[in-house]
Amino acid sequence: MVSQTKPTDLSTWRGKAALYSKGIAMGLGDSVPGISGGTIAVISNTYDELVFSIRAFDARLLLLISQGQLAAGWKHINGNFLLVLALGILTGLLVSANTVLYLLENQFEALMAFFLGLVLASVAILARETHILHLHNGAALLAGVGTTLLVAQLDPVVGAELSYGYLFLCGLIAISAMILPGLSGAFILILLGAYEAMLTALTQFQWLTIIVFMAGCGIGIIAFSRLLASLLLRFRNICYGYICGMLLGSLPVLWPWQQAVSFYEDSDGHQQALQSVNVWPLNYTELTGQSPQLFWVALCFVLGGAAVLLLRWLFSGRH
Repeated sequence: MVSQTKPTDLSTWRGKAALYSKGIAMGLGDSVPGISGGTIAVISNTYDELVFSIRAFDARLLLLISQGQLAAGWKHINGNFLLVLALGILTGLLVSANTVLYLLENQFEALMAFFLGLVLASVAILARETHILHLHNGAALLAGVGTTLLVAQLDPVVGAELSYGYLFLCGLIAISAMILPGLSGAFILILLGAYEAMLTALTQFQWLTIIVFMAGCGIGIIAFSRLLASLLLRFRNICYGYICGMLLGSLPVLWPWQQAVSFYEDSDGHQQALQSVNVWPLNYTELTGQSPQLFWVALCFVLGGAAVLLLRWLFSGRH
């Protein structure tokens, strides 16, 4: 059975820095189509505490606030943990808005290979901890694979009217994906036709757009975390079997060699890939005119797997 994670020790600057770095990694992960901040949370042993802390936004919190017991309310929601992690996530999102876009456009194969190694290593670790060969856990794994593959087959929305109401709805839906390992919030935003708009809002500090989107995220994550927390309490190993399946289902999206088959025109009039198909590296140059970069892909794949092992070691406290 997966062990219950211990509360994060924030009594030292080292503990705060470690949690902040996890938040940065989650923010970076959420900005990449095919990667989820929830995946990073699982890898870094933060997932359970995050879900249960968010679930604490409940009637008891409102009661404590109404009674003027702000310190007790802050403790009730594990406020220090959420604050440090949220600052890290925001930092990661702001950094990645430009950095990840550059890497996606200029080093796509290497970036995808890194995340492919990261996800495969994560699945290997989680499978060992969740006894995945047990019948119920194996069935949950297959269901998780099916869920992610089904979402990946959906046709993206093009030309959607990005009203503030629609952006609020996008936040509501995307945050549910962001907290689930294997479902990419960025990919959901692409499906909803709001990915470019939100990246632009972040890079140009369009605060009203950001606030409306974050309001949707806030309501969505509070509601969804209650369901997740309940499931983790009752069916922990089955939940992690499902999570492993969702991670495995995301692997086709992370395949380094992809050929665009349909395009859309962005706000600057440039053609951007809308849908892609996976191709073999030996045919990649012939089909796309790009080098398969086999050495760099292999290196980044190994680095991705090594990064997971390093994160688990650093955040386990065994060192």
